[in-house]
Amino acid sequence: MSILFSALVAVFVGFAASIAVILSAAQAMGATPVQTVSWVAALAIGTGLPSIWLSWRYRQPMICAWSTPGAALIAAASGFDLAAGVGAFLLAALLMMLTAAFSPLGRLIERIPMPIASAMLAGVIFRFVVAVFDEMRVSPGLVLPLLAIFLVARLVSPFLGVIAALLVGIAISFVGGLAHWPAGDIAWTSLQIVTPRWDMAAMLGIGVPLYLVTMAAQNLPGFAVLRAAGYTPPTAPILLWTGLASLVTAPFGAHMSNLAAISASICTGPDTHPEPGQRWKAGVIYGTCYLVIAACAGLLIALLLALPKALIVTVAGLGLLGSFTGALGQAVGSGRERFAAAVAFAVAASSLSLFGVGSAFWSLIAGLLVLTLDAVAGRLRSRS
Repeated sequence: MSILFSALVAVFVGFAASIAVILSAAQAMGATPVQTVSWVAALAIGTGLPSIWLSWRYRQPMICAWSTPGAALIAAASGFDLAAGVGAFLLAALLMMLTAAFSPLGRLIERIPMPIASAMLAGVIFRFVVAVFDEMRVSPGLVLPLLAIFLVARLVSPFLGVIAALLVGIAISFVGGLAHWPAGDIAWTSLQIVTPRWDMAAMLGIGVPLYLVTMAAQNLPGFAVLRAAGYTPPTAPILLWTGLASLVTAPFGAHMSNLAAISASICTGPDTHPEPGQRWKAGVIYGTCYLVIAACAGLLIALLLALPKALIVTVAGLGLLGSFTGALGQAVGSGRERFAAAVAFAVAASSLSLFGVGSAFWSLIAGLLVLTLDAVAGRLRSRS
């Protein structure tokens, strides 16, 4: 029973705490309601199937997820449609599979200083956190209670804060007449293929940063969670299968599948099962639940799209607050790289766009450039 409970809690936390960010990403890409449902359904499939297969194959609780920081990156992009986005998603999936196939690529990615990658992520997420307080000015009667509930509930559990805010926000929206259920028939789910367009600006501005953010903010912490629980996760197969899942689901709008960190921590400890060798069953149950979500994606999205914009923006910002805190802490944690990380953060948080490429890519370039200049200057000073 504890295995079932842990799996259900992990599904609820993973879905409820991040679905608002997915809706923001779909809106930024100009996705239609049908394409938004397809996006969520494909993400759920790309989360469920690898979780089931990897958990069963390796007898470890391989909890997969969609890339929430990656969705934040997409939502912060501008000037791209879904066709260009799908091309970028396919590139990110191919890069993930190449990382699994060629270890030198993985070592190259690991050489990117964590403060710079974290600063890029923090800069992207910063816009969502600030947007909560922008919405407070417009809809204080809705946002203020949600913020208060979040701050109190998080004292009990970091996961509970966002979920409590979402549930209370849904209740307030329907009771207060703020929600508007869409007219017409609602499909349970649907998958719609989007023909990719290979837009170089989208591939550099979304595809490459999506790959880097997913590696740094999702896969690497996910491996750490499994190792901390006493497991030895097979790195290459995990990257290969999640990359393959991303490649197959990208034409339906899904942006990225990866190893989970927060959800995984719920299913990998002794609360799931006293015997580590039995906890893999939680991964199978977890994956099966996501396949059920895929089958009900239309109904779930109809509910969420009926809610006011202020609620979606608030829940998205609150759901990313933990990621923002962790990324910002890693960005400024090293004195030697702090200035370069600050530059990377400032660029990522801006609305910079050069040659059609967004700020996330230029943030990484700026941070690495400043870091290189600092290193050269340090060598020159040491010789003089």
